[in-house]
Amino acid sequence: MVRRQIVRRGISDRRVVSVMAWVPRELFVADDSKDRAYADTPLPIGDGQTISQPYIVALMTMHAKLRRTSRVLEIGTGSGYHTAVLAKIAQHVWSIERVGRFVPLVRRRLEALRIKNVTLNVGDGTAGYPAAAPYDAIVVAAAAKEPPAALLDQLVIGGHLVIPLGGRESQMLTVIRRSELTYDRTPVTECRFVPFVTNDAALHHP
Repeated sequence: MVRRQIVRRGISDRRVVSVMAWVPRELFVADDSKDRAYADTPLPIGDGQTISQPYIVALMTMHAKLRRTSRVLEIGTGSGYHTAVLAKIAQHVWSIERVGRFVPLVRRRLEALRIKNVTLNVGDGTAGYPAAAPYDAIVVAAAAKEPPAALLDQLVIGGHLVIPLGGRESQMLTVIRRSELTYDRTPVTECRFVPFVTNDAALHHP
């Protein structure tokens, strides 16, 4: 998977490549999908959600520009696969998931891998997680027409927001870098993610 789907397609960050080789993707997919765990495709995980294809996970992680000291906010925990990848590079990851039943399962998966630098939350991702802000990087696994203002506000100066922008049929993975006065956008590649959904009734602490 790493050689064919990631390195050959231009992922050059050695830390990302190393972590993608370390995290066992089969641990994060349903039993009936384990034979396709390393295929170059997203896979269903329930509730209309998917685990992203490996290349997209690697691409988003590379463009987040993580360091060992990075504080990261992830919007859309899902299966926890991307959470694990981010946590193996960054200092700490705060991850928000709208579907509450995913969180206990993700917690068990991370414990199995002895990953302890993750804080899992159930909540509305459009609001970010101000309790731990600001963040060096924010990675979003849902598409929005425009980046939520709360996420932009929760970036440090020089931080990166990696988010798919667009509608249901046409989206562009975009990197937004916060500078002193502006938010500079860089388009990366066309992509396909589920849309952002607001869940006002969600609680932040399961």
